[in-house]
Amino acid sequence: MKKIIWQIAKLFFLLFAISIITFLLMKLTPIDPVSSYLGADSNVTQEQYDYLVKVWGLDQPSIVQYFNWIKGALTGNMGDSFIYNKPVSELISKAASNTFMLMLTSWLLSGIIGFILGIVAAAYHGRVIDQIIQKISYLFASMPTFWFAILMLMFFAVKLGWFPVGMSAPIGVIDKDISLWDRIHHMILPAMTLSILGISKIALHTREKLIDVLNSEYFLYSKVNGEKLWEFIRKHGIRNILLPAVTIQFASISELFGGSVLVENVFSYAGLGNITKIAGVKGDMPLLLAITLVSAIFVFVGNLCANILYPIIDPRIREGMYNDR
Repeated sequence: MKKIIWQIAKLFFLLFAISIITFLLMKLTPIDPVSSYLGADSNVTQEQYDYLVKVWGLDQPSIVQYFNWIKGALTGNMGDSFIYNKPVSELISKAASNTFMLMLTSWLLSGIIGFILGIVAAAYHGRVIDQIIQKISYLFASMPTFWFAILMLMFFAVKLGWFPVGMSAPIGVIDKDISLWDRIHHMILPAMTLSILGISKIALHTREKLIDVLNSEYFLYSKVNGEKLWEFIRKHGIRNILLPAVTIQFASISELFGGSVLVENVFSYAGLGNITKIAGVKGDMPLLLAITLVSAIFVFVGNLCANILYPIIDPRIREGMYNDR
């Protein structure tokens, strides 16, 4: 019970600190939300301009603006978006569901495929297949996300026509008429892009850890006793490398979220990444604050899940936790 309370307290203080930092950074930017909203060619009068400033509460001191937002956020009201003129909670809930499915699919694919490739590379250490996996991993690890996303879009959507060019659903179709396959079809290419870029780290890390296991005296002893390579990996190797792999995979959630922002913008995918760009460029303070907090919760929950899984994967951790008590 104490640990649960401590985790909740940590999350609260984390969100509070992030909200302050985000608010201060937005205030330090030269972006004027009203001018961004009206556009460069706007012909509004000064009176109309001042009216918007007052309606949005921008005429108040910065500290008052922040505490007004905090007061509303604590009651579940994160305010209205300047740009969309809609409640922030409504925009976030719709965009977050699309981003969550995209990230979850990419996260699972990159973890599973990367783990398998890492095991194969270590098992054939020094051979051609190992060298191929290493070179491909290093290539994708050094490739910019937005550039790779553009290549995937040009080849699979424009040239081959296998997937839609963009969006998270067919254009001009109302929500109730959009089928599950339509949503999946639009998500495949962005998910492939994110997952391919995420494979490298887990594959290379798994490879190194398994090579260390295969170079240990324990493996030499089992080899002398007639145990085959893949039998040893299945019985002992996977358990020894699973915990580091899980650690790396959960730690990559923050990077995955950052990558999804770029990918969603390239594919015009209706998720958090798409509205994050608009909120940042237009100076939409309520929307950007809410997106920042939601992304922080994503990362925090991911790390919390990792901590919960550690004792399940490795019973020695669970025993250590009990001994500490």
